[in-house]
Amino acid sequence: MPTPRTAEHIATTKAWVQIHVCVVLWGFTAILGKLITLEALPLVLWRMGLVAASLFLLPVVWRSVMALKPSLVLVYAGIGTLVALHWLTFYGAIKLSNASVAVTCIATVPVFLSLVEPVLAGRRFQLKELLLGLMVLPGIVLVVGGTPETMNTGITMGIVSAMFVALFAALNKRFILRADPLCMTAIEMASGCALLVVVGLVAGSVSALTSVAGILDTSTSIFAVPQGNDMLWMAVLAFGCTLLPFALSLMALRHLSAYASALAVNLEPIYAIALAALLLGEQQELSARFYLGASIIIAVVLIYPWLMRSRSGKVA
Repeated sequence: MPTPRTAEHIATTKAWVQIHVCVVLWGFTAILGKLITLEALPLVLWRMGLVAASLFLLPVVWRSVMALKPSLVLVYAGIGTLVALHWLTFYGAIKLSNASVAVTCIATVPVFLSLVEPVLAGRRFQLKELLLGLMVLPGIVLVVGGTPETMNTGITMGIVSAMFVALFAALNKRFILRADPLCMTAIEMASGCALLVVVGLVAGSVSALTSVAGILDTSTSIFAVPQGNDMLWMAVLAFGCTLLPFALSLMALRHLSAYASALAVNLEPIYAIALAALLLGEQQELSARFYLGASIIIAVVLIYPWLMRSRSGKVA
């Protein structure tokens, strides 16, 4: 019979495998966001709507939701609005720059998490986490310097998107043990849809906002229906790159800190940049400085297990 320490080690190892499967799947999201011709707002609305609808069709899910305390449902609904804002700004960043730049901006998440997770998740602040997160910044500076000036708005939006990631990741960590991951996912996706409908109705009536943000073109309805290949790519995005990895990431958070999982997710640019170069030819838009910056970011991810190893030999 395994000892508690051995069982925890097995669970932690399994969590690392789960989070890296998520990273591989999320590596395709930026590519799909570029391939899908919908504007950012209807794209995210369809992404979250398909996941929420499919989950609430499962009796075990809606029964779990009904069994939750109303206060806890409101908490998960609030987290879902942060998820929606992250995806909205993330795909806005893709439309205003490109897939490679958007995923690289998400590498700033550990900096934000090192500050907000101790407050929101009740975990002790660790200076070494902040310092490790700050090591990513030179890479971000090089990334910005290696892109055309026309992409600066997209870079700013990408960093704002990273801030939203930090907020919902820390809150998910705090409340992860109070509900089933699929139940949490269903509530968060549904509440995100509700927020996007409100945002779309407001933004659609203010043309200045839509033209600056690049989130919804004035001639596009927030309820625009995917046409042709868009429907296929949307199904892949919703189920293969959202439902599965989102649920897996929540399971992994039971044994990893939000900071540790977020830093691992910084490997996503490896897959996204490679796919963007292979499928979209984006390497023609980027300079050597961009790839040097991306390499720094990736290096920080790879040295994390050594720098953050505790005396017990466990990284979480």
